[in-house]
Amino acid sequence: MIQIVPQLRVLVALEPVDFRKGIDSLACLCRQQFELDPFEGMLFVFRNRAATALKLLVYDGQGFWLCLKRFSSGRLQWWPRSAEGRVQSLPAEQLAVLIYNGLPLRAGMAEPWRRVS
Repeated sequence: MIQIVPQLRVLVALEPVDFRKGIDSLACLCRQQFELDPFEGMLFVFRNRAATALKLLVYDGQGFWLCLKRFSSGRLQWWPRSAEGRVQSLPAEQLAVLIYNGLPLRAGMAEPWRRVS
């Protein structure tokens, strides 16, 4: 089971990927194009060209998890865009909204860490 906790570093690939790719191909993509080590426990999120599915790749210390979510109807309502870079960081709570095809920037969530007086 993958735990999505606030400390989890989530990285979203901005460009769509070929969904025929499996664990090894996606891990290679992380190393070569993003210059990041997939063995460091970061969760990588990918989408297909049609924006009808997501793939999540994460290493848990014993092996890789590759999860696929295909939406039964419709397409992703939101995907991050950036003028620079190939990946973008996403807070874990926004990932949970994205998985359910919501709008993470409009979810109105509290900051994950704040000073308690």
